[in-house]
Amino acid sequence: MKKFDIFVLPFTIGLAFILAYTVIMYVRWIAGLSPIDKLKLRANFIKTLPRSLKEIVMESLFHRKIYKKNFLLGYMHMSFAFGWLMLIVIGNIQSHLYSRDIINPPYYPIFYKFFEPYPMPFATYKVFEFIMDFLLLYILSGVFLAYIKRIRSRLLGMQSTTRHIFADRMTLTSLWLIFPLRLLAESFTSHHRGEFLTGTLYRFFSGFLPVHHMAYPFWWAYSIALGVFFLSLPLSRYMHIITEPLLIILRNAGIKTYKEFKTYTDVELNACSRCGICIDACQMSTAARIRTVQPVYFLRDTRYRRLTPSLANHCLLCGRCNEACPVGIDQVALRIIKRKDFTLSPAYYEYIPSRQVTRAPVLYFAGCMTHLTPSIIIAMKEIFARAGEKVSWMDENGSICCGRPLIFSGNIESARVLMKKNKDLIEQSGASLLVTSCPICYRTFREDYRLRIPVMHHTQYIYQLIKEGKLKAEKTAVSTVYHDPCELGRGCGIYDEPREVLKQYATLVSSPSERNNALCCGGSLGNSEIPHERREMITRDATLQLLSTGADYLVTSCPLCKKTFSRFSPAVIDIAQVVAGQWNSLPPAQRKNELAGTMVEQ
Repeated sequence: MKKFDIFVLPFTIGLAFILAYTVIMYVRWIAGLSPIDKLKLRANFIKTLPRSLKEIVMESLFHRKIYKKNFLLGYMHMSFAFGWLMLIVIGNIQSHLYSRDIINPPYYPIFYKFFEPYPMPFATYKVFEFIMDFLLLYILSGVFLAYIKRIRSRLLGMQSTTRHIFADRMTLTSLWLIFPLRLLAESFTSHHRGEFLTGTLYRFFSGFLPVHHMAYPFWWAYSIALGVFFLSLPLSRYMHIITEPLLIILRNAGIKTYKEFKTYTDVELNACSRCGICIDACQMSTAARIRTVQPVYFLRDTRYRRLTPSLANHCLLCGRCNEACPVGIDQVALRIIKRKDFTLSPAYYEYIPSRQVTRAPVLYFAGCMTHLTPSIIIAMKEIFARAGEKVSWMDENGSICCGRPLIFSGNIESARVLMKKNKDLIEQSGASLLVTSCPICYRTFREDYRLRIPVMHHTQYIYQLIKEGKLKAEKTAVSTVYHDPCELGRGCGIYDEPREVLKQYATLVSSPSERNNALCCGGSLGNSEIPHERREMITRDATLQLLSTGADYLVTSCPLCKKTFSRFSPAVIDIAQVVAGQWNSLPPAQRKNELAGTMVEQ
């Protein structure tokens, strides 16, 4: 029996190449891990393997996260990944059951119908033929959706799709051709075997085409398409197919994105599938109509070493893309890492004199933006007085920045100088608790300062005072919608405490854009490239969405968000002002009329 034909060479060469390339890259990546990361991998690999395998199946094959966001997209991705895998597995079982040899060459199951064109005299053979036709039809339905997504993405619930480079287009074209070519090659070889898909097509085409002469060229085309796909895969977005399983294993072992570009970072870059989901999650796309700077393009250009300063800095760093990413890539951390490559010579702040603070149990740091929003400072002073707290102010008459804006710009060394000065001040204060009103400062103190005392955002602190009975709440008839600041919500996971506080003072109205799906106010310090009018578009859209809930007030817990939203509505207030009773004087109806008028004027 014939088991070789020269047309299998393109596939065989491509398969050998991609298997060798995968092994080489895995060895290179694992060998390139830092000693600490290698230790984590050795210590946690076995015990986390069941969880990793489950996640690989659920995300790399079933694409669960994409399903949750968009059923059609999830179905499309699953049909390619799971459908193709099952086609290979069932094909191998079929070829081993009905071939005369125990060991078959790797190409044999792929081109089984070419080598075994006639039906076998077994009852189960028809079952296998039906399953193989069904799987092929399942994959082809995904191919059809992929065509639709590329031509009319909105039909699949996407506003925009990714703009591909040449390598992506070549690999994508070969992928789209693989299964239609297989369908035609198998159909032209069917010989009235009667399978519901290939047999039907054979009977249809044989009525007016010389199918017996056409079969062999299509087997060649099928093999070439497979070979091209494998050979071009490492240069394209489809590198994620072989990289994502390793990323899942490393992440579950406790390895994460650090503040420097390391091996794990390289794995993340290659694990991006450029699915484009982050484009629709990004408010610069949906509200500001800027669709060329999203994470998919940042990760692509970083991987191919052609990143520009403009693209690196053109991001709000709000984290919405991190939440949307089905692969779980921390692109915000990667942006900050890469911005270091484009910073000018660092600025140093040794000239700033040392300062002293009064010793007290609670140390309060208002932060730069809070000083630009004095109503919050007034409210916090009122809260401290009502609760009878002994508080020392770290920056009442001037302060040193927490350092995070410098981190956003890539000036890490300069930020460390400021951090050291602030840390020395905190340690000599003798305080047992540090409280801040700025989520940006809160996250920086919590993650980067390595303080010996706990740090609280003022929403957490106020909630604690209420629970301890130091603050007595009086509920009003006012309705509020709460805006989760990016750094406090997605950045630090603080969602419940602000809402528990608000429930004590007002009616809380829910919003579709809340918690980890919260909107950025648009005032982010992380983007130094966005034009002012585009930033205003983001703020206007977010304000309108939040106040369209019908709430009397938009409540936030970030001075920057309050200052930004206030440009479009007077119905914006910080949660500290709510607790201090500093409601705006305008009645609700008038505030809503002003908002509508502001939207029209803008």
